[in-house]
Amino acid sequence: MRRQNPNADHLRVLIVGVALLLCAASAQAAATPIPHGTLEFIAENQWIAPGHTLNLGLHFQLEKGWHVYWVNPGDSGEPPRLTWHLPPGITVGPMEWPTPRRLGTATIADFGYEDAVTLIVPIHAAATLPAKQPVQLTADVKVLVCREMCIPGKAQISLTLPIKHQAAPSDTRTSNLFAAARESLPQPAPGNWKFSLTDTKDSFVLSANIGRQITQAVFFPVAESQIDNAAQQKLAPKPAGFQLTLRKSDQLLNPIERLKGVLVLSADQSYAIDVPVSKPRAAQISEDVEIQLAQFASNRYRTLKEESQK
Repeated sequence: MRRQNPNADHLRVLIVGVALLLCAASAQAAATPIPHGTLEFIAENQWIAPGHTLNLGLHFQLEKGWHVYWVNPGDSGEPPRLTWHLPPGITVGPMEWPTPRRLGTATIADFGYEDAVTLIVPIHAAATLPAKQPVQLTADVKVLVCREMCIPGKAQISLTLPIKHQAAPSDTRTSNLFAAARESLPQPAPGNWKFSLTDTKDSFVLSANIGRQITQAVFFPVAESQIDNAAQQKLAPKPAGFQLTLRKSDQLLNPIERLKGVLVLSADQSYAIDVPVSKPRAAQISEDVEIQLAQFASNRYRTLKEESQK
């Protein structure tokens, strides 16, 4: 009988263990260095299921005092930008941005994130995506990391995930990061909340009826150059809500039809709102009068022309 070599058995176990570790590492990429921090590319599930959506994440871990920017960076800076390189059958959706913080000074206001943040990016796999071999998801990232000064950074991030025609379980190594990111996302405003926005000469006045008095409110606009970011947002509490006066930006050259953004009412309450702009009543009456006068003049001209042709 041939004797087994215990050293060979040990070597085989070691090789299998290393192979398993390598497979796990391919699904979740190691953290990539960026200026004053790291960027980790993660997936919420263990594989891609054709016909379903998979959430990816960009997890930024920053040194103390440094920050990256929100989709609207405020008075300076730029948000992280991605250029995707995806295989056929994989499409990317819009990035989901957690509620930002107000950064900067009394005269310059930036919107962004300190310490750590995870930006969620959904991707959709076509139902016809073949489950032959793992696919590689790659993106080129440009990021601006700032404190008193700003340092641009670049990185290429990549994940390799298998494709399976069955429901994909969550990855326990990343579930906490995705859960924390979702807790910091602005929620849709309740349907029974009523908002209105008045356009005055120098400001927008946001009024809200939400059934209770509000004594703290901060608004972050999604679009740049609509409000003066550094100006004080004047809050007037009301018995059933509030009124918030937002000074217009000096760079706002044309009227806007809607104001979109994030309304923060407390440390753990933020809501995505989209409010149409209405004119003050006096301005609306004046405009109505002008329209009526124009219609009267047009009708009068038509009558005189018809009488002259008789």
